Amino acid sequence: MVANETQLTFDDRGHQLTNINVWTPDSQWLVYDVRPHGGEFTGLTIERVNVTNGNTEVIYTARDGAHVGVVTVSPDAPARYAFIHGPERPDSEWRYDFHHRRGVIVSEPDRSEAVTLDALSITAPYTPGALRGGSHVHVFSPDGSRLSFTYNDHVLHMRDPALDLRNVGIAVPLHAVAPAKHHPREYDGSHFCVLVSRTTPQPQPGSDEISRAYEEGWIGREGYVKQDGRRQRWALAFIGDTRAPSGEKVPEVFVVDLPENDADLAHAGDIPLQGTETAMPAPPRGVMQRRLTFTTGRAFPGVVSQPRHWLRASPDGSEIAFLMKDAQGVVQVWGISPNGGEPRQITHGPHPIQSAFSWRADGKKLALICDNSVMLCDAVTGAMSRLTARTEAPPLGDAVVISPDGNRVAFMRNLDGRAQLFVTDVH
Repeated sequence: MVANETQLTFDDRGHQLTNINVWTPDSQWLVYDVRPHGGEFTGLTIERVNVTNGNTEVIYTARDGAHVGVVTVSPDAPARYAFIHGPERPDSEWRYDFHHRRGVIVSEPDRSEAVTLDALSITAPYTPGALRGGSHVHVFSPDGSRLSFTYNDHVLHMRDPALDLRNVGIAVPLHAVAPAKHHPREYDGSHFCVLVSRTTPQPQPGSDEISRAYEEGWIGREGYVKQDGRRQRWALAFIGDTRAPSGEKVPEVFVVDLPENDADLAHAGDIPLQGTETAMPAPPRGVMQRRLTFTTGRAFPGVVSQPRHWLRASPDGSEIAFLMKDAQGVVQVWGISPNGGEPRQITHGPHPIQSAFSWRADGKKLALICDNSVMLCDAVTGAMSRLTARTEAPPLGDAVVISPDGNRVAFMRNLDGRAQLFVTDVH
């Protein structure tokens, strides 16, 4: 039986869901922004809609020429909303770009203030715990205590845009960071921020070096269990762009294990945490990225870039799910342990997976789009059950997110050129 779907938004704006953490903890509200789908970063408000009665509320409105978008909500109550905030009073020297944006948090019940998450320090000497550029897609950890994000660097972008490589970072509540203000665009941040990935502009072909780190995800509600039985409390998985021996780009799955004690994140390794005038900010001492997949010998190597998706670990942290083509060239869901080993093919259907995906809280199912329908996928067998009727055009693939209580799936459809929000019941 195919469940009914309910349309939640109807006006003539775009309505954009982020790929994870779009439900309030009580599973009653969906948070979204109002950018045009696939368009410019021009949204002025962060909003939410009640999935029971369809009521909408404005959470935050940008001012002074700034724009906002890509909102996620904390998994713990009271709800906190994290999103991208573009620069106020933009001008020809400083306008919205990958390296000119920041994360902010608005909290319930007082939504009047957007607290800046990541401090900005772009004049030497740079400040440990501050960033030197723009952060993006801020995702709370499963316990709500910290956030991950992707990052681009202003300092290196000004030197040579080819040096401004996408990286993955985290924000922890170690202490607030207040750089010396030698530039009018510098500002304070509520969290201590560090990069945890390491990139190089020209990876050695055949090596584990990467030129880009992106589409990250927290591993497990409480981390994962290592092969020796010890628990790794904090870890992130991400996609890293390697180079095959032929020189071809091959995206692979990587993981970084993080210190359990936040204070350890303040200890620099061989490069200062805050970077130098010629080097990207670097991971703290002891944080090393580790490659999990080695797919260059496959007929269709690498994690797929289309559909765009983010690595998502099972709630118990035992498996990281990603999309890769099978031997016939069909995009399937695969999983791999954070300890490494051979990837496990989860789905085996004739139709390619068409979207990002999310895990149900019990770890038994994933929600995704396949054969132009929202589907529920058995995480063990890969068997699919259809939640929405097959339509001529598929739902949008950016976000397919199960509610915390497991009873609904949120997704988007393109209607008359605008993204609208829908939910369907899980049966």
